Amino acid sequence: MKTLSLLTAASIAALIAAPSVVSAQQKTLYVAGYGGSFEKTIRDEVIPAFEKENGVKVEYVAGNSTDTLAKLQAQKGNQQIDVAIVDDGPMYQAIQLGFCGKLEGLPAADLYDTARFKDDRAVAIGIVATGLMYNKKVFAEKGWAPPTSWNDLKDTKYAKQLVIPPINNTYGLEALVMLSKMNGGGETNVDSGFKIFKEQINPNVLAYEPSPGKMTELFQSGQAVIAVWGTGRVQSFANTGFPVDFVYPKEGAATLLTTACPITKPNASPLASSFVKMLLDPKIQLVMLKDYGYGPVLKSLVVPPELGKMAPIGERAAKLYNPDWTVINEKREEWTKRWNREVER
Repeated sequence: MKTLSLLTAASIAALIAAPSVVSAQQKTLYVAGYGGSFEKTIRDEVIPAFEKENGVKVEYVAGNSTDTLAKLQAQKGNQQIDVAIVDDGPMYQAIQLGFCGKLEGLPAADLYDTARFKDDRAVAIGIVATGLMYNKKVFAEKGWAPPTSWNDLKDTKYAKQLVIPPINNTYGLEALVMLSKMNGGGETNVDSGFKIFKEQINPNVLAYEPSPGKMTELFQSGQAVIAVWGTGRVQSFANTGFPVDFVYPKEGAATLLTTACPITKPNASPLASSFVKMLLDPKIQLVMLKDYGYGPVLKSLVVPPELGKMAPIGERAAKLYNPDWTVINEKREEWTKRWNREVER
């Protein structure tokens, strides 16, 4: 009986002590998203305020959209990521694979329709246009007119001075779709786009470069003067003082939505949804517009004229081409293999 009493006392003491141990442990939220200037904006403008407000440590895991989707697939059944920030194409795949939880309490009435996903399994946090970037200083020195068309990628004067992200990156994939669309095809038939890349664009390509950091390095070193890229990346690069500008091709720029979702898993933290919703805060939306060239997703947001020079807002946003991701995602693996075989060899 004495032994039992001692055990009982010890057990009670342990139970009493347990809450203090748990409370002493720091909670951690894992957010996976883009690297480069986007990561800097999130680290500077979002994470500190979120950590202070919620008493949580945020760990940021940088990688492009396909990297993040691959991590989610590799961790299936034991997810470590709490929030995923990816392009809209991979997000549709993440939802289809069951990785995204439902977002509660979204400002639905204030969101543009294009920002909404079925059952609120994700939400767009910014609108990007995929088009062309060029070095204004070099073009002026050479007496070249700014590019105006996707067909300019074929111009031989850009030999070995053109950079395009590969097809496993949304920018490169959308360039393929747009060129196919202009030449009698589209998402359901990309043969013409592959032919143009292989025969007419490849000779101009310096590199098929997925890394934002390396893309900017190639421009800063003078090796590259024209590229396929998005308004967000170009705005960030221009904000550093480098003389680049973005072109909306006359045939149309393609829509790229930056999207976020809370990852579903046992004992998922409600802070995951809170983090996603913080990205929709009007102040953060304006920061993303200023720092990263994102078109806001809130109808009520008033955009200062000086911030709307490059981003897809108003008429520019209305004219964007919205790719059919249902078709693309079914064909993406097949296209990637074909790209590696025929284009980027």
